[in-house]
Amino acid sequence: MRKQLESYFEFARLGTNWRTEILAGVTTFLTMAYIVLVNPAILADAGVPRPAATAATCLAAAFGSILMGVIARYPLALAPGMGLNAYFTYTVCLKMHIPWQTALGAVFLSGVLFLAITAVGIRQMILRAIPHQLFAAVAGGIGLFIAFVGFKSAGLVVRDPNTLVGLGNLCNPTTALALAGLILMAALEIKHVKGAILIGVLAVTGAAWALGLAHWTPSSGGISALTQTAFKLDIPGAVGKGLLEIVFVFFFVDLFDNLGTLVAVAKRAGLVEADHSIPRLNRILFADATATVFGSLAGTSTVTSYVESTAGVAAGGRSGVTAIVTGLLFLGAIAVAPFAAIVPAAATAPALILVGSMMLTTIAEIQWSDTLVAVPAFLTLVLIPFTYSIANGLGFGIIAWAALHLFARRVRRQDWLLYLMAALFLARFIYLGAN
Repeated sequence: MRKQLESYFEFARLGTNWRTEILAGVTTFLTMAYIVLVNPAILADAGVPRPAATAATCLAAAFGSILMGVIARYPLALAPGMGLNAYFTYTVCLKMHIPWQTALGAVFLSGVLFLAITAVGIRQMILRAIPHQLFAAVAGGIGLFIAFVGFKSAGLVVRDPNTLVGLGNLCNPTTALALAGLILMAALEIKHVKGAILIGVLAVTGAAWALGLAHWTPSSGGISALTQTAFKLDIPGAVGKGLLEIVFVFFFVDLFDNLGTLVAVAKRAGLVEADHSIPRLNRILFADATATVFGSLAGTSTVTSYVESTAGVAAGGRSGVTAIVTGLLFLGAIAVAPFAAIVPAAATAPALILVGSMMLTTIAEIQWSDTLVAVPAFLTLVLIPFTYSIANGLGFGIIAWAALHLFARRVRRQDWLLYLMAALFLARFIYLGAN
């Protein structure tokens, strides 16, 4: 049995072994385990019961990672995505006043759509249509969005009637503790400490309790808490309220976030073919889409691949066993669900800020010296956090890209899908302005 497994996961070809794969899986888990604390905190703002959100987060991450490891055989771990969870809560639920059950229905539909386009091959057309510089701008914009949510949660950024936003009170104990946590997490990252964000979250949580800044009311949790969210999604409501735009955003961001992460991890692991193709791509996309569908049924936002998987690759992980080990650890983490609420905002806020800052590395791929590229990328980058909407930033970026290239007479016949999307986004903005 052991030799059969080693043959299936291609240990010999990849030059790996059980010890290396297990340690790599543990390393990946430590670097992304912060999601067990951060994702429920974000979803709780939308009204999702926190114990249930924690259990759903762990279960979805376990299912997605194990599925990826078994069928795609890549050291790629999955969990509810940062950025998409913020969009789910702060744009869809709070800004648009959509119930979280209906929002979960939209997530489910986006996963089904992902499965459908994977089956018929439409994803290649979309990939060719969107310029990679806009992918980079979307990732950076999501990073700014996440960081802004963290600043607000920490009390560092507050409402100002004159300037919309202003600086909070740095003498506020919660704000000061959050800033100290940010410095600690960043320092640990600089030292390449595994699990830096998780260590920082736990350290700030301990300090908050010691200083009397945290409060916790015991609640039910664990796997039993899933009864509050499992199969509570409202699919008819998502269809009836015309949330196709939201479905598209969930789908679009998940698609390109997954592919971007996949390329980064595959390159780091040396798994990209000489012709730049990625083996078993359909299986990877199938695992990602299926995990999103599963996650919506369990009660969490869109599940996607995590760039933190590169930590496991750096530790030697090369096969799907790395992802399976990570998934099993997430499964075990369900046991701590009743205690997740002991983590205060002062601990999760710096994690959001740090993760947001790290996502900005993608903007280095943008050709800022080229106006045709810089203006659409800039609009995408800044309008995501400024309008509190990924859809708005993405829409302006695509419209600007199409308009400027039309003006410069750099239109190519193969870009027809990009111009179609630009027209659809323009129609959307006109419709929103008229209603």
